[in-house]
Amino acid sequence: MNTNRLLVSRRGLLKATAAAGAVAATGLLPEMLSARRAPIVLAQESALPQLPYGVASGDILADQAVIWAKADRPARMIVEWATTDSFRNVRRIVGPAALDVSDFTAKYNLSNLPAGQEIFYRVSFQSLEDVTLTSEPVVGHFRTAPSDHRNISFLWSGDTAGQGWGINPEWGGMKIYKAMADLNADFFVHSGDTIYADGPINEEERTLEDGTVWKNIVTEAKSKVAETLDEFRGNYIYNLMDESMRAFNAMTPIIAQWDDHETTNNWYPNEMLLADDRYTVKSAALLSARGKQAFMEYFPIRSNGADRERIFRAINYEPLLDVFVIDMRSYRGDNSPNNQESSSAETDFLGREQIRWLKQALLASSATWKVIASDMPIGLLVRDGDTDFENGANGDGPAAGRELEMVDLLRFIKYNEINNVVWITADVHYTAAHYYDPEQAQFTDFNGFYEFVSGPLNAGTFGPNALDNTFGPQVLYVNAPAEGQANLPPSAGLQFFGQVEIDGETAVMSVTLRDLNGDALFTQEIEPMLG
Repeated sequence: MNTNRLLVSRRGLLKATAAAGAVAATGLLPEMLSARRAPIVLAQESALPQLPYGVASGDILADQAVIWAKADRPARMIVEWATTDSFRNVRRIVGPAALDVSDFTAKYNLSNLPAGQEIFYRVSFQSLEDVTLTSEPVVGHFRTAPSDHRNISFLWSGDTAGQGWGINPEWGGMKIYKAMADLNADFFVHSGDTIYADGPINEEERTLEDGTVWKNIVTEAKSKVAETLDEFRGNYIYNLMDESMRAFNAMTPIIAQWDDHETTNNWYPNEMLLADDRYTVKSAALLSARGKQAFMEYFPIRSNGADRERIFRAINYEPLLDVFVIDMRSYRGDNSPNNQESSSAETDFLGREQIRWLKQALLASSATWKVIASDMPIGLLVRDGDTDFENGANGDGPAAGRELEMVDLLRFIKYNEINNVVWITADVHYTAAHYYDPEQAQFTDFNGFYEFVSGPLNAGTFGPNALDNTFGPQVLYVNAPAEGQANLPPSAGLQFFGQVEIDGETAVMSVTLRDLNGDALFTQEIEPMLG
């Protein structure tokens, strides 16, 4: 599908951002777009503020975009943007201060942008200790959401740096990020487990079954479970040490959501980690508060004025697409056998407020396609210990427990004639395509829909998980380890992401599941219901 990209400009940008990443560990910035950079005060580069982890954009709308960067000292963010990579007619914004209270990260919401337009931006930092010193600029790119029927392409996946599989420079680092960058997508949905705060990487070398050796970069913050705010921050910093990730972030906007590993495995708000000797902090509520602060600091997420910690939100790409980013973690009741016969606070999963918001947002959407970005799959069993369940699925049979919330949502979608709803998700560390068929289900009062699963990005591969027949999931495709295999390293090749393409003329959606190298494994074309 032709996405009308400015490919030459983007290749040049990718080369420049990769160069920036290659020298990040030394604290030096490259000679990047030297003829086009903003004027700076001459000084030794080592004396200038640095942007050691590049730049990123996110939560792109037709007229807005959030820009993110991190300084290495107290400094003021300066953002410049233009509609050409020559930065002709550049606009300059003096942004917020990056201070220790935010770990020297800073975000700025660019507004009044032209719709459907290639935007080139550059970020520099002016030292607050010596205002005569300003960093070299680091360049990024995004494209605003369209206001017309043009082709749209976006990616999704989840699960970064888990199960002890970290950055292995000798293997090529997190090379799947390069494969994703090559597709020049409009944006990327990171479907949770953006870090593994509970998964230390403390082995420099791991010998694999075939005798080869996996070599990890190891850092102090990443070598134990995260408990302090700085340790949570260190997990995000660890991932940003990867050159391919930084280059990808600079050219592809991020829509970030979280799941459990941004805090700890399978957590729920009331949990106490009494049996986990790795933790001196036992309260999941305290750990998740610190984890959420670091998550909000390290991603280009647009803050909600009424609730600055809120993660669920809508990304509007109308007329063809709206993406509804949900949060299955913050509002749930306790994990349990999940077999309650009636709805109550115990069966909350998205929670009452979020369900109300999602219904209203779906009902108000005029987009052809409504994509729900879910951090957990609907009909796959994910257990929490021997008796409890981690997601909504709880085994074959009529709807019960957290499934009652899904019953209510699916009925609402059906009776309000909300068409063209597609779910994307990650979490289970393999890739699959499912169709939920009411004719094969225990609960039948809903319209059939597709769910696509992908991941991991750079973590152990597992699965496949057992299906729960309550909503009639039918497997169209699955790619997972062979029976008896688990926690396969990234070098085994079973790392996955998905791509969604919407044709601007026909509105047909094509969903492709792709592997570590970006090769297509499976494609499902879906005709829209129009009118």
